[in-house]
Amino acid sequence: MAQVTQDAVLSVLKRIAAPDGRGNIVSAGLVSDIAIQDGTVMFALTTSPQHVKTMEILRGAVEKAVLGIPGVAKAMVALTAERQAPPSPQPAAQARGTSVPGIKHLVAVASGKGGVGKSTTAINLALGLHALGLRVAVLDADVYGPSMPKLFGLTGKPQSSDAEGKKMKPMSRYGVELMSIGFLVAEETPMIWRGPMVMSALTQLLRETEWSETDVMIIDMPPGTGDAQLTLAQQTPLSGAVIVSTPQDLALIDARKGLNMFRKVNVPVIGIVENMSYFVCTKCGERHEIFGHGGAREEAERLSVPFLGEVPLDMEVRLRSDRGEPVVATLPDSMHASIYRDIARHVWASLQGGGLARPAPRIVVEN
Repeated sequence: MAQVTQDAVLSVLKRIAAPDGRGNIVSAGLVSDIAIQDGTVMFALTTSPQHVKTMEILRGAVEKAVLGIPGVAKAMVALTAERQAPPSPQPAAQARGTSVPGIKHLVAVASGKGGVGKSTTAINLALGLHALGLRVAVLDADVYGPSMPKLFGLTGKPQSSDAEGKKMKPMSRYGVELMSIGFLVAEETPMIWRGPMVMSALTQLLRETEWSETDVMIIDMPPGTGDAQLTLAQQTPLSGAVIVSTPQDLALIDARKGLNMFRKVNVPVIGIVENMSYFVCTKCGERHEIFGHGGAREEAERLSVPFLGEVPLDMEVRLRSDRGEPVVATLPDSMHASIYRDIARHVWASLQGGGLARPAPRIVVEN
């Protein structure tokens, strides 16, 4: 395969006229953030909110031109626009845009900070839902640190599902479909993208993947509450969000921010999961509350949201995650698999309008 260079890409792009007829799209400053990795070319086209529809037509022509470059296997062209002032609060169905064809429910798994086991929770929740007999998919929305390919034990690149290469087939393992930017770039490649380009790339991964009919799609959100997370929550038709936290106060402060972000954009909070809740010594059997215990449950009661369950810290979960062998799929009779399936039942009950599968914790009203 021929080596694709930035100069070759720019040479082709300079042949495409700018929308206003003044020069080409490169000289007009509309092209930015070019990244090339293993035959995949990614860059952004700058536009304004009122010209997005016109630029969408241009984006298709630009992608076709780039695909004609020897050595280019895939082109991902994102539209970026200067953001307008935030609209006033709207009903959830209006604020979160249109539905995704074939997908009944989209559920975000989020955390206020990294390092709390959000992705491990997301994959095992997805597999827990699959164990209930549901059709499940996962979108890895953590562009800066995609971990789903490793957690699923998947390598390689998605295949095109149409002749023009505009649709991708999702990867699949353990009966669950998956799409991640990690399949399109090398593991060690840093994603030096601004927020608008991240959002446009995620939109493409979501809407340009040929998903099967799906009951629940789990979206593994980026950690934190920055621009990318907020925009994803606003522009994706989420049915609800699951917040993952560890018990200690520092993590709970950030989890509270994540929860409040979803509330501000009218996304229902399905509940909170306390990860790394405690550790049971494999030699002496003694229980150790390394990060404290019960903080997430207390926070759920304080904020009047359901508490979905507590997941102990366990070496086997870590080892299997590193090997791409999530416990729900590969150790289904284990305590951890049972806990994740129980959380999955709570989530599905909530999506069906039935709330928790068992009575919710007592709500504490503070004066």
